Amino acid sequence: MTDAIRGLEPQIFWNCFAAIAAIPRPSGHEERIGNYILERAGQLGLERAKDDSGNIVVKLPATPGKERVASICLQSHLDMVCEKNADKVHDFLNDPIELLRQGEVVTANGTTLGADNGIGVATALAIMEDQTVEHGPLELLFTVEEETGLAGAKNLSPSLVSSRSLLNLDSEEEGALYIGCAGGKDTVGRWQLLRQPTPAGWVALRLTVKGLKGGHSGLEIDKGLGNAIKLQNRALMRLAGLGARVAAINGGNMRNAIPRECAAVLCLAPEQVAQAHAVVADLGATFAAELATVDPGVHLVLEPSEAGPATVLDPQLQRQVLQTIASLPSGVQRMSADIAGLVETSTNVSVITTEQDKLVLITSQRSSSASRLTEVVETVQCILELGGAVVETSEGYPGWQPNVDSPLLKLAQRCYRNLYQKDPEVKAIHAGLECGIIGERIPGMDMVSFGPNMEKVHSPDERVYIESVARYWKFVLEILKSAQ
Repeated sequence: MTDAIRGLEPQIFWNCFAAIAAIPRPSGHEERIGNYILERAGQLGLERAKDDSGNIVVKLPATPGKERVASICLQSHLDMVCEKNADKVHDFLNDPIELLRQGEVVTANGTTLGADNGIGVATALAIMEDQTVEHGPLELLFTVEEETGLAGAKNLSPSLVSSRSLLNLDSEEEGALYIGCAGGKDTVGRWQLLRQPTPAGWVALRLTVKGLKGGHSGLEIDKGLGNAIKLQNRALMRLAGLGARVAAINGGNMRNAIPRECAAVLCLAPEQVAQAHAVVADLGATFAAELATVDPGVHLVLEPSEAGPATVLDPQLQRQVLQTIASLPSGVQRMSADIAGLVETSTNVSVITTEQDKLVLITSQRSSSASRLTEVVETVQCILELGGAVVETSEGYPGWQPNVDSPLLKLAQRCYRNLYQKDPEVKAIHAGLECGIIGERIPGMDMVSFGPNMEKVHSPDERVYIESVARYWKFVLEILKSAQ
């Protein structure tokens, strides 16, 4: 047993969480964790199945006296966002996550923790292992590739699940029951690279934005966090005024994360280098002042590049790219008029990469309003096209319309009141839960989503609160026990 979970309760849950943390599970590489679940279910003599997309269901028979209770599905996703600090050596395809306990939280050593959605997976596995849990018939549904576009849920075989009540264990706020979520799309711009030889005698430099918190581009889009790509672009625009020529820009890692770091390689005439350092120092101070309250770790660094690039971007292409990024909105676009505090519509500049022959910019839009989602996608698309990019928009995923009369919601509310003598909050979330797609794939599914307190998901600062997990576990078991 790892020291990080030693003595934590419920022990069976934390043992399962540690077991899956040891199994690499990036999106698109869920085979090992899937095989682990199938093998363990087989050892326990449980019925299990897998569809063509890799989604898995394990069926648990009812405990004595609960045979006539309607079946409930516990749903979680197997994959995790793979982010790490720049100085952390970690291979997400082969290395286990190193768990750490820091006071009241469990976190990881320089990487994402995978509590999103390892909490849900560990819950299902612990219930599978724990013979003392009282429940009716259960289906444990594990989906794949949630973090890279909800692909598993989109291709879920409806015949895999017979339940018509589903507990989605993929939320991050204790005491909140989610009954609705945003839909979303990705809008990607690509520029064909045109290059010129680097001017002879020019100095090669590397400009880096780092130290930002990053985070989930839905759940934390309203926090005012710094976007490394947008900040980097502000600096590049200023340096372009000194004649700087850009060779490459790379920043962000995930379409659904606010980018924490961005780096650019550029060249500058020797006589402009001192002025460039002054500009960067001034902008660095500006960024620090702007983000002092919400993202105080921001750093803007200009330093010599180890190897000078042989070519730089064509000046017209460079101008198009920088002006386009400057023009793109990023952040909250509209708050909900119906639910206080809920972001209705947002957009995020997520990832930029310089490839061999293309420069690629990935953006992500979300909204709980289908028409507003269309509007913000079209806005981003128009800006990219005006900037000379070839634009592609993803198929996207649907939102989940709230049902305040849901029988499963009423059961969950009653169980929470019985346990904690207060009412849970009923909410919608500005993120793409799989519930919207599952409800489309399996019409008539009654769904509620909840989880324990987590913070900084999709970043190396991801953490889950230990005592909150214990209360969440009791809540799950109370619902299963009380279902009629």
